[in-house]
Amino acid sequence: MGAFTAISYAVPLAVASGLNLYATVAVLGLCARFDLFELPAQFGAFEHPAVIVTALVMFAVEFMADKVPWVDSLWDAIHTVIRPLGGAVVAVSALGEASPLAEALIALLGGSVALTAHLGKASTRAAANASPEPFSNWALSLAEDVVAVGLTYAALQHPYLALALALIVLGAMVAFASVVIRFIRHRVRPAHRTAGV
Repeated sequence: MGAFTAISYAVPLAVASGLNLYATVAVLGLCARFDLFELPAQFGAFEHPAVIVTALVMFAVEFMADKVPWVDSLWDAIHTVIRPLGGAVVAVSALGEASPLAEALIALLGGSVALTAHLGKASTRAAANASPEPFSNWALSLAEDVVAVGLTYAALQHPYLALALALIVLGAMVAFASVVIRFIRHRVRPAHRTAGV
């Protein structure tokens, strides 16, 4: 597999893993298990029933946790390590057979991309938790699930298109996260000034 093709699989799958690792693994596993379409051989590792069942159970738990304000932020805090590691594993799997150097580089790329997506998701959810109504949490949670499943499917069917979509999603998340951070800093500064008076 060429380097650009490998990246076209790895980046969208890493973004999807950063949003919802369990949905990503479940889609990979189900597609491989039921031969929904022809997959590269390296994705066969996900088709084991234990992997699929574990991913589906954890997806169900995350689906419920993501709908409850502040529980979703606690869940995200726990997954600050899990999602990037999962993104690295999924990215290396997307690579197939490769040299140790290529595996290390793609693992770093996949973990970094998954972490970026995760932090964008976590900051967005933290901002939504400041809202008194629950609907923004539900809408964000469903949107994240749809994007994770959609990017995973797109990466398997149309990796180059998925890469473009993943870069757009990442760019939007980074831009939104920077707006949230600026807003929080603006809100915190007056409190520090008042406390210092």
